Amino acid sequence: MLIDTHCHLDFDDFGKDFSQVLEKAKKNRVNFIIDPGIDYPSSQNALKLATKYPQIYAAVGLHPNSSTQWRTGDIDRFLELAKHPRAVAVGEIGLDYYRDRAPHDVQKEVFLQQLEIANLVDKPVIIHTRDSINDTLNILEKWVSNKKSKKTGVLHSFSGDYYQAMRAIELGFKLGITGPITFKNAQELRATVSRLSLDHILIETDAPFLTPHPYRGKRNEPAYVMYVAEKLAEVFGVAPITVQEKTTNNAKQLFGI
Repeated sequence: MLIDTHCHLDFDDFGKDFSQVLEKAKKNRVNFIIDPGIDYPSSQNALKLATKYPQIYAAVGLHPNSSTQWRTGDIDRFLELAKHPRAVAVGEIGLDYYRDRAPHDVQKEVFLQQLEIANLVDKPVIIHTRDSINDTLNILEKWVSNKKSKKTGVLHSFSGDYYQAMRAIELGFKLGITGPITFKNAQELRATVSRLSLDHILIETDAPFLTPHPYRGKRNEPAYVMYVAEKLAEVFGVAPITVQEKTTNNAKQLFGI
């Protein structure tokens, strides 16, 4: 069994063949999928899918690229969504200095407010960090040290170095591994991951993005999370079933699935 812990099924990319996508995922033994919202409407739609389909769970949050959309009262609006029993996390939240679509101070403030939502509902967080991992880890370090709950979260689509990985792990975070682990030019990422333990790894597609080899360049979908698992088995030198079982158990423990 596999769990795709990050897949944007609510996006229009899946509008024409949604049922077929779910069926293909099932055939590839992807039994559960987590759909993280990127703004308020997306979070609502993710929850609608999670309510309708038992294999789908939702996360709710505002993506850092949309931080300037945050308004007074949004903490209460997202808090209500986060209380929903089919919402297993607050996310996709964090910092993005690559796209840089919002001032860094605004991104940090919105990030902090959404971390507070996670505290209030006692659920983990799904963290987006791009070209911003040190600032992200600094914020998470303070958050973890000040909170009463042991719930932490995952650094989605991890691409940092070994020391950043260990810093996140020491804070109690999992690392989400996506399609780029399969790319020919990803030797550095594979070398970093090979030094870690499977105890700290989750597998993701980030569909419709980050499609793994051999489908790179085409739309990604949850069925393809198996290629991430297969590459991780190669990286760790273990049987694919070991990666499947370990990452599934990691996801179940973190998200309460």
